[in-house]
Amino acid sequence: MTTLVVFVEQSGGNARRGSLEALGAARAAGATCIAVLTGPDASQAAQGLGNHGAAKAVVLTGPAEHSADAVACAMAEVVSAQGAGGFIAASTHHGQDLAARVAAHLDSVLFSDCTGLTAEGDQLAVQRSWLAGKAIAQLTSTAPSFCCTTRLNVFEPYSGEDDVEVSEHAISAQPKSRVVSIEAKGETKLDVKEARVVVSGGRGMKEAEHFSLIEDLAAAFGDAAVGASRAVVDAGWRPHSEQVGQTGKVVGPQLYVAVGISGAIQHLAGMRTSGTIVAINKDADAPIFKVADFGIVGDAFEVVPALTEAVKAVKAQE
Repeated sequence: MTTLVVFVEQSGGNARRGSLEALGAARAAGATCIAVLTGPDASQAAQGLGNHGAAKAVVLTGPAEHSADAVACAMAEVVSAQGAGGFIAASTHHGQDLAARVAAHLDSVLFSDCTGLTAEGDQLAVQRSWLAGKAIAQLTSTAPSFCCTTRLNVFEPYSGEDDVEVSEHAISAQPKSRVVSIEAKGETKLDVKEARVVVSGGRGMKEAEHFSLIEDLAAAFGDAAVGASRAVVDAGWRPHSEQVGQTGKVVGPQLYVAVGISGAIQHLAGMRTSGTIVAINKDADAPIFKVADFGIVGDAFEVVPALTEAVKAVKAQE
């Protein structure tokens, strides 16, 4: 059975869901999982990881715990010390940054933003989007170590009641850079990459003020983020942090609602692997309907308010 080291991001002693999904992906592929954590409260977060599929947890310690290059070096050391076959991280900004560095230390290739992870004999294989989402490729590596990042909201976290062995590993590498301060973001909006539900608007919303309809629908779901097409962001209606697409963010929520979005290939590349896609557009021939699981042909200014009220009614009964 393959052993994999999984980077677990944590905040305030709580592991982030994306990392738990990465653990779940490795566990589902039959791997023995070793979680590696860093930062304040990492020891606290490590204690509960047995319930999420980790057989061991390694906490990185030392003054360089905020240095990406030093931490990546230490993570590669853990992979070697534990005799692991590879390294996995969630496809977050932090995870992508560290995974690329770890792969370089291990002389490996990095498969990024993977939507599938399976075992094929003694090898692991990944599935990931190719050609702007037009194809799904299955890939294996002949490198000495296997490295990948997992797309958010695609894999299910493992749930059990298992014990975990916790140890420490000192960061010995001298950092080439260091973090001098950390400031919390002023806004608390859910990131489109991490949301389980994304409600996106396009040029069909006609003007920035009408995005209040998109925000109301997202608020009705309760765990949804607001997204936007490139045309909307270029027009200055919404911030770039909300842009979904090939030049924005690639998302994989369980539910994606596209409102007034025609479905240009650039946008489809960023959302076509979502679990369920709902399209609302007054143009019955809009390309978005070709990838949608459910389509509503109608005026968004009539459909969206009615849908918002329906979602609120369902939520009130839960």
